[in-house]
Amino acid sequence: MSTVLVVDDSQTVRQMLSELLQKGGLTVIEAVNGLEAKEKIQAKRPDLVITDLIMPEMNGYELCRWMKNEPSTQAIPILICSTKDQEFDRYWGMKQGADAYITKPFQAGEMLTTVKQLLRGK
Repeated sequence: MSTVLVVDDSQTVRQMLSELLQKGGLTVIEAVNGLEAKEKIQAKRPDLVITDLIMPEMNGYELCRWMKNEPSTQAIPILICSTKDQEFDRYWGMKQGADAYITKPFQAGEMLTTVKQLLRGK
């Protein structure tokens, strides 16, 4: 069973994503910001990371850059899930190393399909 790390400072978003992913047959771990995510990734590598962009301490862009620059984590797919919906935001997120970008509010079907595609392509 694949493990997904959900990184978002909103408890509501983490809970919604966790429930959706668990119903889809995935194991979910959570972090409230990039710094906590970094610790959890180093402790137990997830198969996929879903991250928000705007968070305290370490934002999603910084988390992407760190993961893609670390040999042990650079192969882990990253999905950005953010309210930032401008084309520049999407471009910059992909430039930092994200493999996919979904804007909030997201559609459950689109989220699950994207997650499964990223896990298959790993």
